[in-house]
Amino acid sequence: MGRANQALKEVLETYRISQNRLAVMLEIDRSAVFKWVRDQREPSSETIVEITKALKQLNPDAARAFVQLYLGDILEDEAGGEG
Repeated sequence: MGRANQALKEVLETYRISQNRLAVMLEIDRSAVFKWVRDQREPSSETIVEITKALKQLNPDAARAFVQLYLGDILEDEAGGEG
């Protein structure tokens, strides 16, 4: 499963956000969200930004979790002086 797909699936389940609710926020058909969650299609980088913005409106904690799951500790690793 793609990293964005897995992150989205986990966040929607954890924060009890329906696929339909996210689709409405994104002004897209619910089938697109279904395909992302089922790993049938990978969201584009632009779409990931829009997903994050929509999640932030629905639940800021969900948006933070999505970014953390998708990007991991990329910034923390750099701040720790590695590299």
